[in-house]
Amino acid sequence: MFDTIGNFLAAHPWAEALAGLAGLLLFAWLTNWLAKIVTVRPVSAVIARTPLRNEAQDARELVAHLANIVPAVAIMNGIAVVAGMPDKVVVVVQALTGAFIVYTIARALCDLLELANDAYELKPEAASRPIKGYIQVAKIVVYAAATILIVATLVGESPLILLSGLGALAAVLMLIFRDTILSLVASVQLRSNDMLRVGDWIEMPQLNADGDVIDISLHTVKVQNFDKTVTTIPTHLLVSDSYRNWRFMREWGGRRIKRAIPIDQTTIDFLDVQGWENLRRFRLLHEYMAAKEAELKEWNAANAREAGDEPVNKRRPTNIGTFRAYVIAYLRAHPHIAKRGTLLVRQLEPSDQGLPLELYCFTDTIAWAEYESIQADIFDHLLAILPQFGLKVFQTPTGNDLMALAPPRAGPTAQTAPAADPVD
Repeated sequence: MFDTIGNFLAAHPWAEALAGLAGLLLFAWLTNWLAKIVTVRPVSAVIARTPLRNEAQDARELVAHLANIVPAVAIMNGIAVVAGMPDKVVVVVQALTGAFIVYTIARALCDLLELANDAYELKPEAASRPIKGYIQVAKIVVYAAATILIVATLVGESPLILLSGLGALAAVLMLIFRDTILSLVASVQLRSNDMLRVGDWIEMPQLNADGDVIDISLHTVKVQNFDKTVTTIPTHLLVSDSYRNWRFMREWGGRRIKRAIPIDQTTIDFLDVQGWENLRRFRLLHEYMAAKEAELKEWNAANAREAGDEPVNKRRPTNIGTFRAYVIAYLRAHPHIAKRGTLLVRQLEPSDQGLPLELYCFTDTIAWAEYESIQADIFDHLLAILPQFGLKVFQTPTGNDLMALAPPRAGPTAQTAPAADPVD
């Protein structure tokens, strides 16, 4: 049987070459399988016992890329000993495997740089002094060097020859492909930093863009605005200029309410006993009023000798402070206000437009219509209940206000009818 097979292969050189190539591929597969068994599993087990256990996937990819070099070396050296293989095919296969080895080493080096960045981020000072930018520059250098070596390997020339002609060519390429190069670098940065995805809601006022990203290409990013128009943005501007990405708000699951009610400062006053007792009707104020009464009683008792009986020397509750406490309690009890977000009610700087009382909280939904409805319901209630605290909303005088201040005008004077002539 072996003699028959040998005679057949000797009589048919193409069959001999095909059998040798199949044996070489089988040998390369076996070496790759053995290399990954020997390296990937032990390295994964070691990484799992270190602080980098959360980055075990990156470590496995690094070792797997290095393991891919073994079958490539086997094919590059074994293709030359395959009987009946044409010389041109041997040269092409060796060039391709050499280029693959360079590319694999470059990917492994980038994985190693990423792993080094992950290890650095475990340190406390990483938050204030990150090295991610330097890692990205190093990756660019690695891939640039790998590109030169791959081209040199494929064309069979020395890399120094390519570098010598690259200087004169670089100026021409930069001039002709300036926008393409800028867009390419910007695309790499957008993807590597996860700055933009299709479906993100972005806001870029300087380019009149406010809507969802529908397409990301090399040169342009298309944004469908909420009025159904489409704004086309050059890709490099998304790196050089600033814009707002609302994706993280969507991932968080809530949307911020940040709006103020202007209070008429002439209505701010202390609450007398009757006014204070009248506010006990509000269930949301029970806890605040009990704590406030204890606080004021303790302070006034401790300073009774110096304060005397004059009310101006004592601490007393105010209507604006009590209303602010009511708003806080109302928001905390609201079913659609997120409990995990920041919640505060603060006074902004007074101005000729009144005293702004600002609400700062988050809803439990990101749906636009629902968010607007929740926000409107909250301010409907607060504006309607504001007079119960003796407060008024500041509003610029309107024509009706000015007419109310004007003195009443006299009615039309009745014309006296002329006296009738005496009858003779």
